[in-house]
Amino acid sequence: MALRIRLLGDPILRQKAKKIEIIDEPLKNLAEEMAEIMYSGDGVGLAAPQVGLSIRLIVVDIGEGWKAYVNPEVIEKSDEMVVGEEGCLSVPEIFEEVARPKWIKIRYQDLEGKYHEEIKENYASRVFAHEIDHLDGKLFIDYLSLAKRRILMPKLNEIRKRSKAMIAK
Repeated sequence: MALRIRLLGDPILRQKAKKIEIIDEPLKNLAEEMAEIMYSGDGVGLAAPQVGLSIRLIVVDIGEGWKAYVNPEVIEKSDEMVVGEEGCLSVPEIFEEVARPKWIKIRYQDLEGKYHEEIKENYASRVFAHEIDHLDGKLFIDYLSLAKRRILMPKLNEIRKRSKAMIAK
């Protein structure tokens, strides 16, 4: 089954993804395939639920080549928030200002199973917070005000309609 980007309206995007217990060759191949999909969509990050897999895996490339993060979690974050524009491959053609922590500390495993802790700041913090949110069933549009979501409703409904048609295939 070929992987494809799931759009807003696909129930998998709202599920809490399962922890990965075994890091093996198929998982490494999946990470590689996800990176290709991310690049083809002009993205900087992609979470497994976005391609229909409810597992805790993300791939990210913020200018240093792509890297996979297994079971990533935010373990600490700054109180200071920074507002910046975000978009999402699963919510195409919508870009909005979202407040995120200035920095976050993440814990994850690499594709060899080793554990790491890193602090991500500024743009990197935004990207990682966005992708890790996907693993918990959250989308960037959830952070928008009710008024902003109302304004976007026609576009969001159009994306949901496209999603429904894709699911039906």
